Amino acid sequence: MTEPLDVTKLQRRLAEFAAVRDWQPYHTPKNLAAALSVEAAELLEIFQWLTPEESARVMDDPETAHRVTDEVADVLAYLLQLCEALRIDPLAALDAKIDRNERRFPAP
Repeated sequence: MTEPLDVTKLQRRLAEFAAVRDWQPYHTPKNLAAALSVEAAELLEIFQWLTPEESARVMDDPETAHRVTDEVADVLAYLLQLCEALRIDPLAALDAKIDRNERRFPAP
């Protein structure tokens, strides 16, 4: 049985992957933010000319679903690496942001 995944383990795997390839000098916050933006754009490109209805069914086509899944993984990988570089706990940051949004946009 495999161990459950968590953010810390994934960040450690990403750091180890970069370390064995000597990529750490390139993984500056600026470079990671740029790479995150590029990967987010590649995800957006898949949806660019789809109608709202087509975009809702994007995972129905196995080839497109694979592309979407890969781009989501790339976005998450760079986001987790950026958080690690800046010592941001991504889950705590998200939790705090939801709290702020609930105060900023109260339910009717």
